[in-house]
Amino acid sequence: MFEPVRLSLADITGPSYVQAVCRARAFLGTTPVADLERLATAPVDFWPESLQARLRELLPRVGQRVVAPLADSAPGASTEAFTAATHASMAPLSGLGWYRIGEDGRLYVISKSEHYHASLGHAFPGYALIERAQALGVPNATHNNTRGEITRLLETALLDAANAGRGAGKAPLDRVLNLETGSLALEAALKLVLARFHQHDPAKAVPEGSGRMPVILVMADDDGGPTANYHGTTVLTQVCRGLWPQWRRGLEEAGLMRVRAVRPNDIADFARAVREENAGGHRVAAFFHEIILMNYGAKVLTPEYLQEAYAICAENDIATVVDEIQSCAWYAGGFLYTQYGIAPDMVAIGKGFPGGIYPASRLLFRSHYDILPQFGALVTNGQEELASLACLVTLAWLQANGAAVDAVGQALERGLGALPGRFPRLLEGLAGRGHLLGLRFRDLTPGRRFATLMNEAGYDLSVQSYKSRCPPVALCKLPIIADECLVEAFVTACAEALRQVS
Repeated sequence: MFEPVRLSLADITGPSYVQAVCRARAFLGTTPVADLERLATAPVDFWPESLQARLRELLPRVGQRVVAPLADSAPGASTEAFTAATHASMAPLSGLGWYRIGEDGRLYVISKSEHYHASLGHAFPGYALIERAQALGVPNATHNNTRGEITRLLETALLDAANAGRGAGKAPLDRVLNLETGSLALEAALKLVLARFHQHDPAKAVPEGSGRMPVILVMADDDGGPTANYHGTTVLTQVCRGLWPQWRRGLEEAGLMRVRAVRPNDIADFARAVREENAGGHRVAAFFHEIILMNYGAKVLTPEYLQEAYAICAENDIATVVDEIQSCAWYAGGFLYTQYGIAPDMVAIGKGFPGGIYPASRLLFRSHYDILPQFGALVTNGQEELASLACLVTLAWLQANGAAVDAVGQALERGLGALPGRFPRLLEGLAGRGHLLGLRFRDLTPGRRFATLMNEAGYDLSVQSYKSRCPPVALCKLPIIADECLVEAFVTACAEALRQVS
């Protein structure tokens, strides 16, 4: 069902670049240029039929012990919280495609895609181009003032993909910040927003919004509190979701920043928030949001809500920041927002694009917000060449197979969507979209039992229960290489686990 993709390093990065690389490597080493060029121009089959067949062949073995377990597992030395949450028996010994063999020797399906990182599963053959680049001597480490050709090519490719669905007459995204984690990408977005109100450097000019307190709009939970949003783990973005309450009060009392939560899909509440917060010494500075709130029960914002909210933001000069750290690379085109008819001012991406090979994130934004210096205010690094190559490989495969990916996501949605009707005493419904879905349980206890049974059956799945105001939801994020055979097996396993719980 997937379109074949066979590309070489030269196809991805351009012939002139690889020729220059080969000349440089030949000088540094002893391999002739001609041999190096053959390596650079030899195509790689990104997703061979033989591998797909092997993965389907192994489906009946899921949950079984297929190799001897690890005899002596190291305890490690992490924090108490991390140690308590660790399931070493499921930790990886080896992985291929949508499978992982745990330390217990059992075969697991990575139903959570290793928390969105393994978008293309494990050992995706297309990433062999990274090994080719390494063999040609392409270094990973660079610095801000020596951004490599591959990183610069990725910047352009991401902007092309992100702008493709923005619609005519919309101001394009035309700037990219290269970072290493999603938290840093969202922190950079917040800095760009705050720089319109506060001096980042006392030697610089006073910004236009000085004297008014910037207000950040974030998504509210079901009780109207700020716990539903999740935009990383830096202090200020944690303040936005209700952590560090003394900081939040102190920032507001000092007139530095205010956070207001707006209820999901309630445009009247959004309009009221803008009207109230733009009064007096306040001004709404930005609207930060995800489209699927995977850290809050997989709640989905509707296109109608976002389109109306964006119209209000445009009328009031409010920056719109869409957080696609978790949703990028899981939908056709690579960006979920392009299916929603909106044109954000900033887009944060990460996780899925580098495919778990390297940490890499990006902030795409309009030049209107290009107001901070490079060093000190924004980033120390994020220009790694091989990480950028991983992103280009992911993007190339997804652009060829976006329709197939969306079709599988819809099949998964249909399959899981039928379960609440079969088990109404356990399930309230299905949330999410495409590959990013959540079964909403009526009570936490059966939800946890369901997750335990799924783990025992060989499917790595958990129930979100760490937020007190969040309904219990079993989240799944199958990798985008999943086909309908895996979907059928997964839905069948879910139904059997629900049957046992009931």
